Amino acid sequence: MEEERKFKAIGHIRSDFESKFGIPRQSGLVEELRSLLVFEPEYRDENALRGLEEFSHIWVIWDFSEAHRDAWSPTVRPPRLGGNERLGVFATRSPFRPNNIGLSCVRLFEIKKDGENGPVLVLGGGDMLDGTPVFDIKPYIPYADCKPEATAGFTGRNTDYRLKVSVSAEAEEKVKSKFNPTQYEALKGILAEDPRPHYQDDPERVYGFNFAGVEIKFRVCDGIARILDVE
Repeated sequence: MEEERKFKAIGHIRSDFESKFGIPRQSGLVEELRSLLVFEPEYRDENALRGLEEFSHIWVIWDFSEAHRDAWSPTVRPPRLGGNERLGVFATRSPFRPNNIGLSCVRLFEIKKDGENGPVLVLGGGDMLDGTPVFDIKPYIPYADCKPEATAGFTGRNTDYRLKVSVSAEAEEKVKSKFNPTQYEALKGILAEDPRPHYQDDPERVYGFNFAGVEIKFRVCDGIARILDVE
């Protein structure tokens, strides 16, 4: 008998991503990305975090809140395979799942005291939208969670996708004025990971995404992502 269970959000993510395009496809790829985990009032108890400061990384279990659908599909098209090949949903990390649960390993930089919000976690390398509901967190334990002998499946087929990043002369001053140094490094990391769908490779096409409240315009040609403008 199918049993329905409900999860209660313990907090929400505050990040620089207002839309899905541009978010790294996996956590930990761009550690310069900063985000906050702000707990719901019920869970703003420092005792619940006692000892967490001893860990450098944590697992975040969260809700793909923008990917909910009425039905599920047993197969999906992973972007890294060009969007043309179908694989079983349980062999991928697609957000379109029977239960829309995400799992991310992120850096824990700080447990910050916030008078209004209680203890807040400062995270690095997240891959979550602003406002993402969080169901739980757990410490990352190297001896149990790290498996150097693990095989990578289809994700090991294409490992040379990273791009070089440049800024046009027209956009350089605007970019520096819009972002602090950490955000600027994060932006370069996002573009280096090539946020485009892999079935799109038009060197004349201009892409755009919102990061930290700023619209980024870029073009990719000959393995270089070039920032054209920020608005």
